[in-house]
Amino acid sequence: MTASAVFWDRTAERYAASPIAGEAAYQTKVAATRTLLRPDMELFEFGCGTGSTALLHAPHVRHIRAVDFSAQMIEIAENKARAAGITNVSFEQGAIETVDLKPQSLDMVLALSVIHLLPNKGAAIAKVFAALKPGGYFVSSTACIREMVPALGLVAPLANRLNLSFLPYLDAMSSRQLLDAITQPGFIAEHQWQPTRKAALFVIARKPAHLA
Repeated sequence: MTASAVFWDRTAERYAASPIAGEAAYQTKVAATRTLLRPDMELFEFGCGTGSTALLHAPHVRHIRAVDFSAQMIEIAENKARAAGITNVSFEQGAIETVDLKPQSLDMVLALSVIHLLPNKGAAIAKVFAALKPGGYFVSSTACIREMVPALGLVAPLANRLNLSFLPYLDAMSSRQLLDAITQPGFIAEHQWQPTRKAALFVIARKPAHLA
């Protein structure tokens, strides 16, 4: 088990019980995403946490496959789905680095509050690009730590090397580095929104329709 998985397993119950930080901004992102949804869509979410966003979108699509590297997070998500009577979301423990994604099989991929937790964001985003159908969407919301908390941006590389179980891995990227990573495989960033400089950057990117 990785140090990050240990960290999120330990914090799963507290995370699930905590109110959403920036509720108004979160609802704005949910609404922006929902304008793109169709009843026939296949979605994939990685870093789904306790499943709140997947369950909100579930009534508007055919199916959502949602993964998280924390078994405790997935257990909470499955319990929430059962309680709500939602049957078209499949939760499983997994990570974007290891899950099997069939090329050109997905209409949308969600990565909310997770890209900054990945050791190799470029490889993950390239995998997403390959898995999306031409014209498919990649929707992300990411903490750009270098700008949000400059001091943490200096400390994070050292903490990552120590692989401490009480701290998650943190990619201390800037917003420019994030956008470069998203567009590098070929995505077109169609919408960007950051309510304040200290808030996460929300990006809707699209795989060009003419690309296979």
